[in-house]
Amino acid sequence: MSPAHQDTTRDRIEAELVDPLRVMDLDVEAVEITPAGKRRVLRVAVDKDGGVTLDDVADATREVNRVLDESDVMGEQPYTLEVTSRGVDRPLTLPRHWRRNQDRLVKASLRDGSSLTGRVLSSTEEAVTLDVSGQRREVAYADVTKALVQIEFNRKADTDEKDD
Repeated sequence: MSPAHQDTTRDRIEAELVDPLRVMDLDVEAVEITPAGKRRVLRVAVDKDGGVTLDDVADATREVNRVLDESDVMGEQPYTLEVTSRGVDRPLTLPRHWRRNQDRLVKASLRDGSSLTGRVLSSTEEAVTLDVSGQRREVAYADVTKALVQIEFNRKADTDEKDD
């Protein structure tokens, strides 16, 4: 499959899935088609406010199967379907991504060539407010070229825990 045809197929699949999954309160975050020998692997990443559970993934898998079975978008070539959650390794590109990662540590590259790392305090449709080294900083999404959630191991709680 040529890259241009693959992009068209991916866009068609996403268009077919958006409304049925939206009814389930799920957003389609990514659709990827990868050749795997004589088959293809179709990965559909979904997300929702509050996070995606295993039950959500199972329900979404059944719905994606139903939609694709009723459509000719995948053609005759066999494929394997994988429905997953968005994952922390995907860039934050939409306001909902920032909202869903409130209180998480994020590293952002900015248009002016600088970068910053801060905790997401709040977000709107236009900007995010970060705690950068104890200082509140509002950053317009238009000024962000790339942003990723940072994995934190052993994060200390904001409140002191007392031993009983």
